[in-house]
Amino acid sequence: MHCRLVELHSKDVISIQNGARLGCVGDVEIDARCGQVVALIILGRPRLLGLLGRTPDLTIPWQDVRVVGEETVLVACDPPRPKRPRRKGLAALLTEW
Repeated sequence: MHCRLVELHSKDVISIQNGARLGCVGDVEIDARCGQVVALIILGRPRLLGLLGRTPDLTIPWQDVRVVGEETVLVACDPPRPKRPRRKGLAALLTEW
């Protein structure tokens, strides 16, 4: 099956390990020497409407991609476990700014 990069953008990425939705394809990493796709990049989610930046991007190697469908991409990798930061008080948050 042939798929254009434009068609790959914004497809949902689903883990076949546990069925978790990892996000949408935001970018693709390509090896310029041979013209092959190396990895899919899922952009991190915005924190507090984007005011506090984004969570880290998730890079999925092309070897882990199993199926590219019409609307989804199935991958064989575990989703990263989110680290739950300790909650800080308001004064600590304001001093970090």
